[in-house]
Amino acid sequence: MARTADHLSPDQQLREASTRLGRRRFLTVTSAAAALAFTTNLPDAQAADAELAPRSLTENPFTLGVASGDPLPDAVVLWTRLAPRPYEPGNGLPPTGTVRVGWEIARDERFRKVVRRGTARAHAEFNYSVHVDVDDLDADRVYWYRFTVGSWSSPTGRTRTAPARGRKLDEVRLGLVSCQAYEDGYFTAYRHLANENLDAVFHVGDYIYEYGIDAVGGDRKYTDRTLPALYNHETTTLEDYRLRYSLYKTDPDLQAAHAAFPWYVTWDDHEVENNYAAGIPEKGQSPEAFVARRAAAYRAYWENMPLRMPKPDGTDLKLYRRVHYGQLAQFDILDTRQYRSDQANGDGWQYPTPESADPARTLTGATQERWLLDGFRRSSAVWNVLPQQVVFSQRKNTTNPTSKLSMDAWDGYPAARERLLTGVERAGVKNLVILTGDVHVAYALDVKRDFNDPASRTVGVEFVGTSISSDGDGEERPSNWSTLLAANPHMKFYDGRRGYTTLTLDRRHARADYRTVSHITTPGGTISTSGSFVSEAGHPGIQQA
Repeated sequence: MARTADHLSPDQQLREASTRLGRRRFLTVTSAAAALAFTTNLPDAQAADAELAPRSLTENPFTLGVASGDPLPDAVVLWTRLAPRPYEPGNGLPPTGTVRVGWEIARDERFRKVVRRGTARAHAEFNYSVHVDVDDLDADRVYWYRFTVGSWSSPTGRTRTAPARGRKLDEVRLGLVSCQAYEDGYFTAYRHLANENLDAVFHVGDYIYEYGIDAVGGDRKYTDRTLPALYNHETTTLEDYRLRYSLYKTDPDLQAAHAAFPWYVTWDDHEVENNYAAGIPEKGQSPEAFVARRAAAYRAYWENMPLRMPKPDGTDLKLYRRVHYGQLAQFDILDTRQYRSDQANGDGWQYPTPESADPARTLTGATQERWLLDGFRRSSAVWNVLPQQVVFSQRKNTTNPTSKLSMDAWDGYPAARERLLTGVERAGVKNLVILTGDVHVAYALDVKRDFNDPASRTVGVEFVGTSISSDGDGEERPSNWSTLLAANPHMKFYDGRRGYTTLTLDRRHARADYRTVSHITTPGGTISTSGSFVSEAGHPGIQQA
């Protein structure tokens, strides 16, 4: 049967709190954070709010499109959110109530062979989002899905279940995307991504940005529309974050990419605030105020992503998880933001110090680290793949004997990196592939056992994908191109333009194709491949394809 989140309506305190947070400050920010958490005190399915008549929806409720995500061999999550007026607080729907939403999933695009159908309730408390966890599906099969409310029908989405865990696969094809600042340009890369032949897409963070967006959409320079003034300030409240997702999700190119493939998502920092660390803000907020802000951001993230209902854990939202694709690949999707130690040395690019080298410092938190290393020991997959956020490999920014390093990346947490590499070594992992975003450029890097010794053993490879739009058009060779390649001999490729990466895994090779868009500050950019690289199974290392 289908498992839906519609019966998991929060208690009355959460209802009242979520409504108030969107309009005015709470008197007590700690109670606001608690109210925004995914609580365990949930009513049963019979305690639902009054149901709105479908005929009361006189405008198209499916303005944000559809999505699917987290496919398993027998299940996949289907998502939509009702928003007749996406640029308004409340999205044109009442502050309380539910809407009954029909859904169906079929073997064919015309829905002549429907295999499952049902209804879910979109609750006001969850911003009228719908998460349907459809199970009893066939493994490694393409399906089409759609939603209905009254006479309204959503766009059709295409999804695919994961292969059975014990199956011997010939190949899997994946997309790697990240960093899509709306105000920095168009999501042209997503239109091209939607035309690729992929099994799934990994989004490794910065789905939204918190910064204000002006009336012309920043560098999009709209002349055919005017964005409301409510977007022209930094996101801090639940209402702010919800509206920011509404803006992003009205983009037709992003909608096309979501409708084309199932996505596995994880966040980085901008879904809350730049370079935050666990419960520590970048800017001068009190810890209590920031925890409330983070809780609002986490809640809005779940409402707008094709994710299963999380297990309640205070104001945290557990995102790290493991997925198997037959015998070919094990994907350990990481969260390097929610549990990390604060950045050392004041953040930014700094010289290493005893503070940054402190062995107690962590990027993943102790629990996630143990989970990851245990997974390495138990893995029998050909490829162990880590979709995660920040650059793992060392990056010096000068050829001098000592160099500044990024305190926000794994360079700022060298003891945590060493523990991971030791775990890889002890577990006998032969084919490590790290997938990264964050830096708005593309790299291909050898993962060295000792980055300070270029002759040391290569234990894996890291494919860093560039941004979808963040930092504008970019350039093929940024000003530090020659310096970074000279300072980091394990860096084999560097390109500063926008785009995405496709990853193909078979039993002999891992192949990354860096797909580059000619421009994104105006529409119509063309796609090309700026580099293609492989790593051979059993003999890790970046080679030209």
